[in-house]
Order: sequence, then structure tokens, then C-alpha cells
Amino acid sequence: MCTESLPLVDRRRVILFLIVLVNFIGSTIVIPVLPLYAQGRFQASPEAISLLYASFFIAQFLASPILGRLSDRYGRRPVLIISQLGTAASFLLMAVAGIFPLLFAARILDGVTGGNVIVAQAYLTDITTKEQRTRALGSTWAAFGIGLAFGGMIGGIVTHFFGETAPFIAGMAMALTTTALTWFFLPETLTPEMRAQRVAQGRRPLAWGEILRNRPLMLIMSIGFLGQWAMMLFQSSWALYGEAVLFDAESASLGVGVLLAILGIWQFITQLALIKPLLARFGERGLVILGVILRALALMSFIVLPFPLTVAAFGMVGFAIGSGIMMPSLQSLATTSTRPEVSGAVLGVYQSTVTLGIISGAATSGFLFVQSPFLPYVTGVVLLVIALAPALLLRRSGQARVAEAV
Repeated sequence: MCTESLPLVDRRRVILFLIVLVNFIGSTIVIPVLPLYAQGRFQASPEAISLLYASFFIAQFLASPILGRLSDRYGRRPVLIISQLGTAASFLLMAVAGIFPLLFAARILDGVTGGNVIVAQAYLTDITTKEQRTRALGSTWAAFGIGLAFGGMIGGIVTHFFGETAPFIAGMAMALTTTALTWFFLPETLTPEMRAQRVAQGRRPLAWGEILRNRPLMLIMSIGFLGQWAMMLFQSSWALYGEAVLFDAESASLGVGVLLAILGIWQFITQLALIKPLLARFGERGLVILGVILRALALMSFIVLPFPLTVAAFGMVGFAIGSGIMMPSLQSLATTSTRPEVSGAVLGVYQSTVTLGIISGAATSGFLFVQSPFLPYVTGVVLLVIALAPALLLRRSGQARVAEAV
């Protein structure tokens, strides 16, 4: 598709979609490769490999609010370009790393610069109206679905034909491609005049006190934290659950991959065909409640119907639809919960909150799985039932946006 022939807003959305898609493919392309790469080249232990994965999320947790604030202050475009170059550099470093600490450094750099998804989402909030925002932010979840469905498969195929470092080179090439698209085709939304006007009007940066006093935003962040904790309990233990419960040892890898692909495909279908009518019917707050319930029922199906066909038909489809309607709605509500000029900072704080949930899930899933293959999913259901309380309170709170703090 030629971006020059597209209307400006469409061109922007296409480029932003590609930026987010490359980020998610880059994060999933290494899933089948990185553990074996670290183990074979550096003789890394399983514990060290777990820390290697965790380092990415910890870095993302720390960096997301900073990138969001920088994009509010200096503009979206320069932060997008620099962060994408950082992602490309992290892939190159993984490919050429001669010692294990350099692999850690690469993953940390990737986590820091992976916050470009937040900046892309902030850009989307700049070019869309409130009514369009949930669907626009849903495009990032469509990109996540495609990345989840095909990233791991691409990584495995590229490794098979071109060697163990080839996925990293492919990820670097994709990041450089989207950097070029950003440079040539993506205009800035926050012009120097707009930023100067905000300074002249005494616009304040987002402060922690303002966040803590903002009841709707605190509810939104608590739902995101609990929801992503439950999600990571599922994701982190999924391969182990598949081998222990659903498949035999010989077919486990294929079966686990196919079911993940179903999840990703339905994530894409949700954004393509379902979110618009559901949003018109239930509204953003209603979709948050519906998403929490669908996710909980999906995890429950893993416990009470632990068979490949039922997991594919109910568990994966339900979890994908629940995520696809719940998470973009939460992000859109977060951007309208405070002052428009700090939308990037708000998305950064929100992303750090959900990343903390991801870290919590990754840290606890292994311990829970050792007790029982079903316990991560039982715990996930409990977390989502708890998340239903703030979701209902958010619905009752009415308009999520609050007055500017004095």
C-alpha cells in the first residue's frame, strides 16, 4: 500500500499501526529463539533466562512514564524516531553479543525503547476525537494480535533457514524500516507553537498528587493492573499447561503454537469487526466490564473444560475478545481522565501500571504452576473477579474525565 496516495489521517494511522506491529513482532519473534540462544551460546541457566525475560518488562515499567512525558514536552515524532532506533540497536546487540551481560543490556534497551508503543498511542489521541479514540487505540491491539499469531512462527522459520541470529537481524531491519517511514511520512502533531503556548499558559506537567486524587484514573489503573496480572499468569504458564494438560510431549509445541495463533487471529477480528458495534451498544465503561467477565470465563474454561477443542473454541476466543474490547477502552478512558496536554504522560503512567501487573504475573506463575497446572488460571479468575469491583465503580462514576486540579 502506497502511503503517499492515502489521506493524511489514514497515512498516519497506517504508519502508527506498522510501528506498533513491528514492536509486537519484535517482542514475539524472539520467544522461540531467545531461550535456546541464551542457553546454547552462553550456557545460561533457566533461572538466568527467566531474569532475562523479566529485565525487559522491568525496563519498560520504568521507562514508559518518562517517554510519555518527553513526547508531551518535545513532540511525538522525535521520541518515536529515537525510540525506534533504540529498538533497532537492541536487536543488533543481541545478534553480536559475545557475553551474556550484553544480552541483558540488549533486552533492557529493548524494554526502554519499547515504550514507543505508548508514544504511538499518544499520537493517535492527538489525531482522533473522543468518539473515535477507542477504535483507534484498538488498532494497536490488532497489531498485537498479528504479532502474537505470526511473530513466533516467523522467528522459528527464520532461525531454521538462516541461523540463530537471523531473527534479531530481521527485527532490526523492521525497526529501521518503520523509522524511515516515521521520518519521511509522519508529521508532528504537537507543533513548536502548541508547546510554546502551553508553556506560556503555565501548563503543569502531570504530578503524582494529581494522579492519586483522580478517582476515575485510579480505578482505570487498578483494573489494568489486575487484568494484566491475570493475563501474564495465563501467558507465562501456557506452554507448560499445554504440555501437562492438553497435549502429549511430541505434539505440545505445535499445539501450543496453534492455539496461540487462534488467540492472535481473534484479537485481530475483534478490532476489525466487533469493537465498533459493541462500543455503540455498551460504551467504553460497559466494554471494560464485559471484557473483564469474558476474560474470567475464558480462564475458567481452561479449568473446567481442559481439552484442545474447547480451549480453542471457548478459552482462546473468549480471552481474545475480552482483551480486545477491554484494553483499548481502558486506554481511551485514561486519556480522557485528565488534562489533554498530558495525554502522553497519562498513557505512560498507565502503561507502567499494567507492566507492573505483567511483572507480577511472570513472577508468580511458575510458583503457582508447581502447585497445580490449573492454579495460575484459578488465581487469574480470582484477580479478574476482584477487578470487576473497580470496573463497576468506574461505570457508576459517570464521565471519566475530572476537572483540572487546582
